[in-house]
Parts: sequence; C-alpha cells; structure tokens
Amino acid sequence: MIEIPSDLHPDCVQLAWLLGRWEGAGLGDYPTIEAFRFGQEVQFGYVPGKPFLSYESRSWILDDDGNLVRPAARETGYWRPQPDEEVEVLLTHPTGFVEVYLGRIESARVELATRGVLKTETAKDYRSGHRLYGLVNGNLMYVYEMAAMGHDLQPHLSAELKRVAGAGEAADQ
Repeated sequence: MIEIPSDLHPDCVQLAWLLGRWEGAGLGDYPTIEAFRFGQEVQFGYVPGKPFLSYESRSWILDDDGNLVRPAARETGYWRPQPDEEVEVLLTHPTGFVEVYLGRIESARVELATRGVLKTETAKDYRSGHRLYGLVNGNLMYVYEMAAMGHDLQPHLSAELKRVAGAGEAADQ
C-alpha cells in the first residue's frame, strides 16, 4: 500500500509511490569505461502544499565484495507533475551539466527523455538521456541510457533499490 501524506499537493499524488528514501545497488557500463558495480541512495521528498517532489541521489563505486571503494555520481533536482500524466524533471550534476526531462506517469512507472542539456565549458561530452523508473514488487527499479562521448543513446546504469524510509519521513523541512 502506498502512503499518501495528507499535506502532499494534489498534483503530486500520482508520484506518491516514489516518496521516501531508497537504497540498493546496481551495475554500470559504457563503451568509454570499464563495467562497475555501485551502491546508491535516492531520496524523494516534498514541501507541504507545493506542486513538486524534491530529489537527491548519491552513489558509490563498490568492489566485487560489495565494499565501498569511492564516491561516485550525485544529482539533485525536482520532479514537477503536470496535467495529463506528464512530468517535468530538472536535474543538476556537480560534473558541470543540467538536464531537463519530460516524461509520462503510468501508474507506478515513469519514462523520461531529455528535452535539453546545458553544460559548463569543463564538462565532459553529454548530449541526452533516457530514464525508466518503476515500482516492481515494492522495490524501485530503474534503467538509464545516455548519449555521450561521441556515442549514441545506449544503456549506462540499472539498479534495484529498497525503501528504507517511508513517505511520512519524506517531507522537506
């Protein structure tokens, strides 16, 4: 059962299944790097009465035994549900780029594609992304494809995350 906080903005109810803190592990690969394992923590929160969810993701490279090797990617942003089951997602990365996604919400599934990417002068080549998030047997599953470093859109990351804190703990202060 999905917990819907009483002070959640009505537009955000269709994304309430994302609320909370999620932890787990995944796999990454791309033609320009060696395949790797990573651990991840994702937090979806909300500001009471506001029509968006806050989002933060932190990840770490793991060795073959699941031990932390070093910090990896981070991203922060906002998920803004729109009429007709659409959602706008804004993500910022400390590596020098900002992404704007547009997607569709279908029950406990969201598919997103970039509408735009802005980069700093020192950021690596990154042109577009495609993400799919879904609630499967109570876990948050996702896949992420990207077009970067001269390559067309192709798989980069996938993970399975378990909820470790619920929606009631997801309100931003």
